[in-house]
Amino acid sequence: MSQFREFQCNLETFIEDLQAIIAQNEQRVTQLLAIEEKSYANFARPLQMQEEAISHHFTPLSHLNAVNNSEATQKVYTESLPILTEYSTKISQNLDIYTAYKEIYTKEKASLNHEQNRVLELSIQSFELSGAHLDEKTKSRLQEINLRKSELTNNFSQNLLDATNAYEYIISNPDDVKGIPESDLENAEFEEDGITKYKFTLQMPSYIAYMTYGPNREIREAIYKAYVSRAPQNAEIIDELLALRDEMSKLLGFKNYASYSLASKMAPDEESVLKFLHELLENSKKQAQKELKELQEFAPHKLENFDTAYYSEKLKKAEYDLDEEEYRPYFEQNSVMQGMFSFLYKLFNIEFKKIDNATLWHEKAAAYDIYKEGVIKARLYTDLEARESKRGGAWMHNYETHCIDENNTRQLASAFIVCNFPPSNAKAPSLLRHDDVVTLFHEMGHAIHHLLSDVNENEVSGVNGVEWDAVEFPSQFLESFAYEPQVLQLFAKHYKTKEVIPDNMIEKLVKSKNFLSAMGMLRQLEFSIFDFQLHTELYKEAEVQALLNTIRENTALIQAPEYNKFQNGFSHIFAGGYAAGYYSYKWAEVLSADAFYQVIDEGIFDSPTAKKYSEIVLSGGGAKSMQILFNELLGRDADVTQLLRLNAIA
Repeated sequence: MSQFREFQCNLETFIEDLQAIIAQNEQRVTQLLAIEEKSYANFARPLQMQEEAISHHFTPLSHLNAVNNSEATQKVYTESLPILTEYSTKISQNLDIYTAYKEIYTKEKASLNHEQNRVLELSIQSFELSGAHLDEKTKSRLQEINLRKSELTNNFSQNLLDATNAYEYIISNPDDVKGIPESDLENAEFEEDGITKYKFTLQMPSYIAYMTYGPNREIREAIYKAYVSRAPQNAEIIDELLALRDEMSKLLGFKNYASYSLASKMAPDEESVLKFLHELLENSKKQAQKELKELQEFAPHKLENFDTAYYSEKLKKAEYDLDEEEYRPYFEQNSVMQGMFSFLYKLFNIEFKKIDNATLWHEKAAAYDIYKEGVIKARLYTDLEARESKRGGAWMHNYETHCIDENNTRQLASAFIVCNFPPSNAKAPSLLRHDDVVTLFHEMGHAIHHLLSDVNENEVSGVNGVEWDAVEFPSQFLESFAYEPQVLQLFAKHYKTKEVIPDNMIEKLVKSKNFLSAMGMLRQLEFSIFDFQLHTELYKEAEVQALLNTIRENTALIQAPEYNKFQNGFSHIFAGGYAAGYYSYKWAEVLSADAFYQVIDEGIFDSPTAKKYSEIVLSGGGAKSMQILFNELLGRDADVTQLLRLNAIA
């Protein structure tokens, strides 16, 4: 019998089943609160597992709605959100549970282990951030706010997906697709009235293909304009979301949403975050200006935003004699996966074994059981290719969490990795760009952080309980290895000849790694500063765009056109968990760069730090602050200069 629950989601009975689980949970809460002598074992742990049960039911629906989106999944998902939000708000504001946790912590702190104390500390903080200690009128308003916020974030995401899928640009002139890689053309090509035509869309593989290689500047601008002006109706959602976040923060006693957001993060205060971001900006700007000057000298006309990817590719080829398309035959998707598994075995002694009979949601999905020292440890699901029913981007989503439940039974962890790589078909395999390889390593870093946890308490195991501005540390740490020659040689093999990628090609790839890296740094800092400042006071309507324009004066080396409404597609902060937290990518990258170079300088596969990383960071989950784990790993605080080294910024 499998140690993992089978992936299943019955859309017809989903709401009914969800309501039954919630009713059962609420009844159980009443029973638990009736216990006279409450303890961690008889109260806190059963409560944790109740939340896990809801997650087990909801995650498959959430996953399906993201990877096989349909009217049916949208309908059930939309119906379930208010039910879940009402329940979670009611639980998170329950004064009796909050009081019980505080009493247990006071009474048992000395006898509990660090994992259990961390659960209580984070739970008490979470109750206070939900307003459990406030009056009924305030709690009622907070409940209304949470309900509306969940509706708005869902609408934002759906609007973006609908807008992405609604657009297509049809090309019939073969001159307008000259220079576009064969594999991208095969995906774009179709016949109509006996004429060969090409369809380009706003889905990432198709969009990137034309922006990077498309020779017709007018078409590039048309596709770019469609991309950066998607979902204009999201502007109203942004206004309402910002107002609700601001009101919520003030009801909870914070001066703004940024301050509320930082209460559960590593960064100590607003000033520290903005100082960190602006220091990076100052360190990077001079080099970024130099990079743009070089790019502008290479281009035959004044550069606009829709030109940079195209001329960057040409300049990269001229400077490094590097053609991205030459590399793709060496990065066939299955070969990359197997090579990555070999790398993880050599680095962390973990094995991935494919399951042939797993219940999955799509023919392109796969499942693997993970073994450590011959013992089954976890399960990984993957879904890597782009399709219309799938939302864009790449992500890891945890499903089950490693823990010991209230019956003293061990539960093993499972998780999903989802990407949007070029689709394979009968004529061609899925050939990845090196950027795709980096993305895969990134998401695998998240996955093994969740899957290799040895923590026994659900709420601080795997990625649970990890500070949001530290959660990208393991993903960024692993992605950096995708440029290492020793690692590339494990999987970069030509899909036809099976020849390992030649040394000179690796050398060019490594040299080009930080091509225009300072310009890339400025772009990420623009997103981070915009997000953070947007949540330091209440911005309304045109003020949102005005703030972005002001920030761009210092970060954008090429002025964005007026039609660029980037914010309407900024799903990380308006439909994901990164509000007032997008800076986390850079904050965590300091940790990852420092740890990465420690492993590199020790020789990768012989590195004692790599072994310690597995034992301390991956095994440790969220049971200790990442600040503590990092100090255990390297014996000191993180060195910011290693991030500049990683990006080759002087």
